Amino acid sequence: MKKQLLPIAIFLAVTGTVKSQIAIGKPTVTNTSVSLEFADTENRGFILPYVETKTGITNNGTLIYDTTDYKVKYLKDTGAWTDLSVDNTGTASLSAQTGKTESATAKSVIGTDAATNTTPGILILSDDSKAMILPKVASPHLNILDPAPGMMAYDTVKRQLAVYNGKVWTFWKP
Repeated sequence: MKKQLLPIAIFLAVTGTVKSQIAIGKPTVTNTSVSLEFADTENRGFILPYVETKTGITNNGTLIYDTTDYKVKYLKDTGAWTDLSVDNTGTASLSAQTGKTESATAKSVIGTDAATNTTPGILILSDDSKAMILPKVASPHLNILDPAPGMMAYDTVKRQLAVYNGKVWTFWKP
């Protein structure tokens, strides 16, 4: 094992930094402007973190599933949450989260400052010139058979962002 790690350690010492790009369910990302990309071959979405209290969240651009009112939200301006669910009748079952304990130090950072990043969160995409590509699903409201509350996907038929609040899908067009 030590022999396998030695070349990696030498590479890191010589280069100084490593720019991270991650592909999930596929061998590589599509281009250099992507930090995180999902395969588009399966009917699956990306599930946002379930958050009970938003008071300590201050980073603009944060996306969450708010368990107090069953809505997908993003922080547009410090303190100003924007509802992406629209429908206010969400009655999501949070049973998938029951009994789960989150480690206070659980964190994954993808990007150029991964080793020094202090931004609070579970998954932080820290590159300022790369984006995340959501899972691509044809008609997610029809093809994701058992969506979880807080799920997001890109609808390849409607060419829109699809957001599930636990009861209904909401679609956002650019």
